[in-house]
Amino acid sequence: MQWRNQLQLPSLEGLGVGFLLFVMFSCNGREKGFTYSHGAIVRGDTTNKEIALVFTGDEFGDGAQFISEFLEREDIKASFFLTGNFYRNMDFKPVLTKLLKNGNYLGSHSDRHLLYCDWNKRDSLLVSREEFTGDLEKSYYEMEKYGIRRNDTRYFLPPYEWYNDSIAAWTGEAGLQLINFTGGTRSNADYTIQEMGNQYVDNRTIYTSILSYEEDSHSGLNGFILLIHIGTHPGRTDKFYYYLPELLRDLKEKGYKFVRINEMLD
Repeated sequence: MQWRNQLQLPSLEGLGVGFLLFVMFSCNGREKGFTYSHGAIVRGDTTNKEIALVFTGDEFGDGAQFISEFLEREDIKASFFLTGNFYRNMDFKPVLTKLLKNGNYLGSHSDRHLLYCDWNKRDSLLVSREEFTGDLEKSYYEMEKYGIRRNDTRYFLPPYEWYNDSIAAWTGEAGLQLINFTGGTRSNADYTIQEMGNQYVDNRTIYTSILSYEEDSHSGLNGFILLIHIGTHPGRTDKFYYYLPELLRDLKEKGYKFVRINEMLD
C-alpha cells in the first residue's frame, strides 16, 4: 500500500491495534482527497458527484417513518447515526428494522448523547477517556440487538456534532473513524425552534442555503456529508424532512448520486 512509503510507523510494541488502524485509515483517507477537521473526516472526495445523506437522532424520531418510506420509494440509501437512547426506544423498533432491511447504514451517535467538550473552549474536555469509551461501548451493545455488527459500522458521528482532537484520537484507538457533517449549509440547523430567537433557522432558508452552496462552490456538493435530523423537538412545527422529496429531486437533476457513508469513504 502506498501509505507505507509515506509514513514511518513506530514499533508495534505498546501500541493498540485500534490506534494502528486509525493511522492506516487516516493516511488512506488523505490519499483519496478527503477533508479533515480536528481528526474527523468532514467531506469525501470532491471530484466525485456523490452526496452522503446522513440522519442523526437521539430522543426525537418523528420523521423516521416518513424518511424511511421516502427513501424506499426513491430507492435511495442513506446513513443513520443514532444514540443508544434511540435504539432502546421500542417505539422506533419497527422503523429501525425497516431501515436495515432496505440496506441503509446504521451507526453510532454515542449512547447517552454526551457533550464531549466545552462549546466556547473546544480543547476543554467534559468527559474522561473512560467515560467516553464506556458510553461508546454501550451504544454498540444496543446496536447488536438489531444484528448490527461493530466491524460493519466503523464510522462514528459524535453527539451534538461537537468534538476535538482528543475525541478523534480516542475514537481511532477504539478502531473506529470519526466523521462529521460538511460545513457550508444550514442543514444541521433543522432542529432549531422559534423560541431560540436569532438561532432559529426556517426551512426555506435551510433549503436555499444548500442550493446556493451548490451553485456558488467550485466543487458544488461533491463529496458532501449532508446532515439532517431524523426528528426534532415538538416546538418546531415546520419539519425540514418534509422538504426532502423536493430537495433530492433538484439535486438529482443536477447529476448527484446519493450513497451511504461507507460507500463514499471506504
